[in-house]
Amino acid sequence: MNMKNYILQLKDASITDIDLVGGKSASLGEMIQHLTGFGINIPDGFIITSKAYEEFIKFNKLQDLINEIIEATDIDDLHQLSECGAQIRKQIENGEFPLSMETQIKRAYFNLGQRYQQHATDVAVRSSATAEDLPDASFAGQQDTYLNITGQDNLLIAVKNCFASLFTNRAISYRKMFGYEHFKVGLSVCVQKMVRSDKGVAGVAFSLDTESGFKDVIIINASYGLGEMIVQGLISPDEFIVFKPLLKEGFKSVIEKKLGKKHQKMIYGDCGHEAVQIINTPIQDSTRYCLNDIQILQLSNWVTIIEDYYSSRNGKWCPMDIEWAIDGISGQLFILQARPETVHSKKKPGCISEYKIHDRTRHDKMLLRGIAVGDKIASGKIHVLTGLEKADISRAGFRSGDIMVTDMTDPDWEPLMKKAAAIITNKGGRTCHAAIVARELNVPAIVGCENATATLSTGQQVTASCAEGETGFVYEGNISYEKMEHSFSELPRTSTPIMMNVGSPDRAFQYAHYPCYGVGLAREEFIINNYIKVHPMALLAHEGLGDIELSAHINHITKGYKNGEEFFIEKLSYGIAKIAAAFYPKNVIVRFSDFKTNEYYNMPGGKYFEPAEENPMIGWRGASRYYSSAYKEAFGMECKAIKKVRETMGLINVIVMIPFCRTVEELLKVYKTMDSFGLKRHENGLEVYLMAEIPSNVILAEQFARHIDGFSIGSNDLTQLVLGLDRDSSLVAGLYNERNDAVKNMISSLIVSAKKMNVKVGICGQGPSDYPDFAEFLVEAGIDTISVTPDSFMKTAKAIKCIEDKLGLEVASTVK
Repeated sequence: MNMKNYILQLKDASITDIDLVGGKSASLGEMIQHLTGFGINIPDGFIITSKAYEEFIKFNKLQDLINEIIEATDIDDLHQLSECGAQIRKQIENGEFPLSMETQIKRAYFNLGQRYQQHATDVAVRSSATAEDLPDASFAGQQDTYLNITGQDNLLIAVKNCFASLFTNRAISYRKMFGYEHFKVGLSVCVQKMVRSDKGVAGVAFSLDTESGFKDVIIINASYGLGEMIVQGLISPDEFIVFKPLLKEGFKSVIEKKLGKKHQKMIYGDCGHEAVQIINTPIQDSTRYCLNDIQILQLSNWVTIIEDYYSSRNGKWCPMDIEWAIDGISGQLFILQARPETVHSKKKPGCISEYKIHDRTRHDKMLLRGIAVGDKIASGKIHVLTGLEKADISRAGFRSGDIMVTDMTDPDWEPLMKKAAAIITNKGGRTCHAAIVARELNVPAIVGCENATATLSTGQQVTASCAEGETGFVYEGNISYEKMEHSFSELPRTSTPIMMNVGSPDRAFQYAHYPCYGVGLAREEFIINNYIKVHPMALLAHEGLGDIELSAHINHITKGYKNGEEFFIEKLSYGIAKIAAAFYPKNVIVRFSDFKTNEYYNMPGGKYFEPAEENPMIGWRGASRYYSSAYKEAFGMECKAIKKVRETMGLINVIVMIPFCRTVEELLKVYKTMDSFGLKRHENGLEVYLMAEIPSNVILAEQFARHIDGFSIGSNDLTQLVLGLDRDSSLVAGLYNERNDAVKNMISSLIVSAKKMNVKVGICGQGPSDYPDFAEFLVEAGIDTISVTPDSFMKTAKAIKCIEDKLGLEVASTVK
């Protein structure tokens, strides 16, 4: 009789072998066969097939016993579930291998070592379930992985542990939730040569934005040592974002970098019982990025190749979840796993849900912040879970609707996590276990809060908000909010192009799905205030100020950068790039900084560089700062950031706009200053707009028009200067009205002059969305574009459509 074959070489597996080798191994084999020709490295190995698992269960007479144990268990009772899982796993771990199976495993391991010229080579032993890594259900992390396994005896133990991990508490519960029969899910084991990332770097990459589902970016999480630290949420990793369309065109399109803490790393264990150990990361490593641009771009190119291959093979877009590692000895990059992403890939485009928070004083009630996972809001009572052993979780008294607060979640807690209204952790990043499970369960989570378990108390009523961008906030008590559902299929097409004002780069990817004509206003002030948080001149000159406290603050926030200038340029460029990428190739109009002296004064270091003015609103602001010797170097950093975004990253859809420019002569001085920093109008297609917000811009519109590519009406400042009032003064607030005839006459005059000079003219402000009669006036006057905030987009489109129908205007053909 022929002996059964339980071993398949990894290179011989393909995606058609899922029933035999599981999704994880099938994907690795598929990539070895089809993608190594593109230069993608995948560690060699072999597969112990699902037939071996089935034979092992049969040989040890375990199937009936396991079914009896599960049938006698109330899976929703966490205590019973825990006992059920432990009993089954013990039976499997105590089982014996059939002799032929054990022999084949040992021989395959020996041959793998021979290929690497090692007697007992180090391997990763990874479970690969036959229902895992499929597009319709994510079983990722449901079974276990064992790292740095050496020697035949240790390998056999690890294989049995993998078999047993098919019956962890979480796996049993998960299969019930998705309707999978327990023995309809088989398990194979992938034995793969280790990559020495314990001496290098490892992490996770997604070929889409994990929060918004935006498909044109790659999200990379990276840290020193073995990648399990990221997956388990034990550290806060570095994060990098790369824009795929321009990466494919050869641009260095790294549009975001965030420095993680990386305070610990997992390495090989000492020659004792532990295969791996966790140690502290040296401070010189934890305070710098663990990947350089060359490595980021190489990894990103591989991610796009893998995504394109699987999308082509499946006949539809197939975003990927990829584990990778860089060998610290050879310096080579390797792909360890690649599975389909299963959350956003199943969502239908065209519908959005928004959460509008009504409590404007909520930040006074903020308790802590972290990394937002998802975009929802939840209120409930805190239940802190700390110092609990796995066996104690079922007795924790966690109730449905509680908000889970813990140092980090454990995979065995998934049955408990299903009950949570929200999840809050001290540790972790966007690709940790807590984040992945929260997305699958559609539960908001805030991870990496650092001190959540110390700040929050069991029984405390809080609101967890993930609806305010990439940062999640925890507020005291219940915060009032409204959920709004929008369907773009119901949105009318208009003749007048509608653009959006986008302030926060963190929310740009969420707005990328809107059928708008681009961004009519992106303010640099928001990025400087929220991401840089220091006066620009202080970054350049703090060392000469003699302010020890200020220098210490700046040195702290600029960790990972050469100096303050690089920090400013990089941070500003990333903020601009995220907005530009979200709407690419549509135009994104970026306004140069327009802080007033009192606003700059309040920033760290500002008091050394800002004069006291009686009326900052009409003082040293906008264009007058750019060519001033007191601020010119700071403006130069803005120019360098724009140049980086357009020329290095390739985002040539960025248009710059000059605010508060009083005279044509002043405009030319600004151009001269821009030129000195390498930013020239019409070079590489750069367009320059002027913020039309001063009466002189209207009166001299034809003269200004000879030197610009477009006007954008700033109705707030224009109204105050035409009516001669201070819009910050409550005493005259009642007189402020942008629909006043004097203001409307100025706007009409500007539109006429712009049309005459063949220069574009738009408006960015709330007036058109708040006042239908004002929108009607603008449409009748022939405005080229109207730009509004995202929360006003839907109602503005509907209002303008009604006005256009009334005026008999034809609908625009496409969204450009």
